Amino acid sequence: MTPIDRISFEILRLLTENARLSNKELAAAVGLAPSSCHERLKHLRATGLLKGAHADVDLALLGLRMEAIIQVELRRHSRTAVEAFVRRIKKAVEVREIHVVTGPFDVFVYVALRDTRHLRDVADAYFTSDKDVMRIETCVVYSSWAARGRLPIATLP
Repeated sequence: MTPIDRISFEILRLLTENARLSNKELAAAVGLAPSSCHERLKHLRATGLLKGAHADVDLALLGLRMEAIIQVELRRHSRTAVEAFVRRIKKAVEVREIHVVTGPFDVFVYVALRDTRHLRDVADAYFTSDKDVMRIETCVVYSSWAARGRLPIATLP
């Protein structure tokens, strides 16, 4: 864990809420000179705490109106088998997130799709035709919420 002070934490919190804030706006919000704020941003990036900024795209407006979670049970549970499977499915443009998990399934794959036919095509192309996949179960997502735009802790301990 990389230790940070209250001001750097506040910079991170502000950026998670609005990644488009300018350095000048951030500096004013945390009470620093713009040059000092810029140096802190460089340090946060260098330590890996600040990994980047991301655009939040409405996939439905692009025609991807369906989301699903594909739960995958693999035939082999070795680290190399799981990692190889993950590398293969990362290539599918429909894949938005991959979670290697414990329990009856080994991998949860979150996908964005046009419709049920598209879901079937993706399932056939990347999952049921894969010799390392034992079985899949698919859950269609009706709605979702994610805690993007906020840190999981309110303040530093």
